[in-house]
Amino acid sequence: MKNLFAILLFFCTFSAFAQTDSTVVKETEVDHKWRVVMPYIVPDELIFGWGKRTSTQMVELHVKRNLDNKNIIGVKFVTWRLFQPMGITWWDGVVDKIDSGTEYYDGYLRETGIGITYQRMLWKGLFAAVEVVPQIQTYTDLDGNKIKNGFKVYNSLHLGYHVAFGKKKRFFIEPQVHCNQWMFDNNSPEGFKEFDDKYGNVFLFEPNLYLGWKF
Repeated sequence: MKNLFAILLFFCTFSAFAQTDSTVVKETEVDHKWRVVMPYIVPDELIFGWGKRTSTQMVELHVKRNLDNKNIIGVKFVTWRLFQPMGITWWDGVVDKIDSGTEYYDGYLRETGIGITYQRMLWKGLFAAVEVVPQIQTYTDLDGNKIKNGFKVYNSLHLGYHVAFGKKKRFFIEPQVHCNQWMFDNNSPEGFKEFDDKYGNVFLFEPNLYLGWKF
């Protein structure tokens, strides 16, 4: 079922990219066709947390284009460094496990990828989105020495609200909740695999806040 879920996400997003301007019904003219977006955690990581053992060293950037007032497609670049399994959910006590260090990897997992996104405006600022990102994985020890490489496809569903500010509504924020799933993540070395198997490949109800600029 999890693999079927990921495949459906892929085809939904692919079908959105297959549309052309001639097949999209435009309700009104779009003021700003392009936008760049990043999660709030990125500047916080860059300024305050980059060198910490528990830093994710996350950089994420979206470049999106409005097809019309309802449909938005985009390209997503992301890289992050994991020090513990991504599948640790809130009911597993994720905060406690960060503080205690009991569920840390023996090193780090760096994941980097470029993927595609599709965002649909539902009502006023309410929107839903789907993202599919293939990622190259690099496992390292605590000193940064490479152990091995891997591969996975990271998929996510989003529900959020778009709030624009300013005279021309160029700056905006998008509080949202994600449901995340990943597949083909099966090449982890010893010291990583036991934790990955324990917590699985789904993370539900992740809150986030995105910042963006239209042009």
